Amino acid sequence: MNWRLGVAGFPIEHSLSPKLHEAGLAQVGLTGTSERVALHESEAGRLGELLGSRFDALSITMPLKALATGACDELEPVAARLGVVNSMLVRDGRVVGTATDGDGFVDSLRAQFDLEPAGLAVAVLGAGGAARGIVDALARGGATTISVTGRTSARVEWLVARYDVVVATARPPGTVDLIVNTVPVDGREGAEVIDGATASTVCVDVLYEPRLTPWRAAYADLGCRTANGVGMLAYQAARQMSWWWGRDVDAALLMKVVA
Repeated sequence: MNWRLGVAGFPIEHSLSPKLHEAGLAQVGLTGTSERVALHESEAGRLGELLGSRFDALSITMPLKALATGACDELEPVAARLGVVNSMLVRDGRVVGTATDGDGFVDSLRAQFDLEPAGLAVAVLGAGGAARGIVDALARGGATTISVTGRTSARVEWLVARYDVVVATARPPGTVDLIVNTVPVDGREGAEVIDGATASTVCVDVLYEPRLTPWRAAYADLGCRTANGVGMLAYQAARQMSWWWGRDVDAALLMKVVA
């Protein structure tokens, strides 16, 4: 089988997913191609048409992650729980969706920082599709407190209502162990360091272009260990492709392709 892969969202020109898909195919001995598909929110209905006719599997990025659930015939439990999809696959003639962002993010924390979620005081900036997956994985992993802030109060309240450890505030009381910025670049208003951050705080910006954002640079200046979104991208992609093909994909090797 020659796999027809792609990544859909907008803007999409910067996406590294095709490079990851091609590396994953080579790693497990499969053949195929991958391409970028520019789709605005208003075009989300096309996802169902594209799967099967033009693509066998798709990665889904902003702003389509929540809307993509409506194009699926079936949702894996994590996607149904979160109401977001970042991966779609045609299986037995049906479009199936799942979400690998959260567990991929935790995988990257372990790989890059040797950091486990258990016992952490976390601040998450933003409450969109990526934040949902990250909060879910951190909560399941045993984080003590997850403070969430976002421009859309309904999205923040959605998380607060579903996880006992989530609170709607700028930061946990005391020292913050982990800060995650999921805010799109056009929604950022500054690069101020939040109260409670210290040199021992780990700070991750899920953006990977530019590689060093002003936000991340501000925390690096404080002495924090920081990372951009390349780690999360590679580790969630490894989980995604493993789900597509039923074969183990090595995320550390994928990191070398896009780092």
